[in-house]
Amino acid sequence: MSLEEVPGRLAERGLPAELFDPWFARAVRDGVALAAAGGYREFDEIAAAALRDVTAAEVDQATVDHVLAGWDRFPAHDDVRPALEELRAAGVRVVGLTTGSAETISGFFAHNGLSEHVEAVLSCADVGIWKPAPGAYRYAVDRLGLEASQVALVAAHAWDCHGAARAGLRTGWVSRLEGRYNPTFDPADVTADDLPTVVRELLA
Repeated sequence: MSLEEVPGRLAERGLPAELFDPWFARAVRDGVALAAAGGYREFDEIAAAALRDVTAAEVDQATVDHVLAGWDRFPAHDDVRPALEELRAAGVRVVGLTTGSAETISGFFAHNGLSEHVEAVLSCADVGIWKPAPGAYRYAVDRLGLEASQVALVAAHAWDCHGAARAGLRTGWVSRLEGRYNPTFDPADVTADDLPTVVRELLA
């Protein structure tokens, strides 16, 4: 999912567009911190609180709703379709695992004409724990009815790959978001600049 539209949504409500990066990083940090301490809140609640934190102001609910609305209609990156088509041709099952709403991500796949390639979308809300806690990945593995070693996670966050690897999954990392794989985390099995390359190397 491309989030390139979100800075513009901030600007439409009179907030600096450059707040996007610190805001989103704060939301992810807080969700992960809750998981580390055994707690859980849904993404929208965490994102709303993080937005108010980074603005150091009382952001009204209408602004929060505007910024968080319509994520199911965001565009997919150009390399998503060919990667999914390769997986389908290889007979590989594809399931989405999100810290957000399963409904939103299902809508995203539908909006981009990708639903036929995705068996299901699972949410961390179903088990009340954010990635990268091991339980989030084990939930997906259990739903698939497979062993962890038979499942691969593909992500743009090194911390996500780290969590999946610790839960016993194979991992593939695409560099478009972070640019460089953070060596603080366990290395991914495959790293590449685009999704089709990650997919091919995982299938090899």
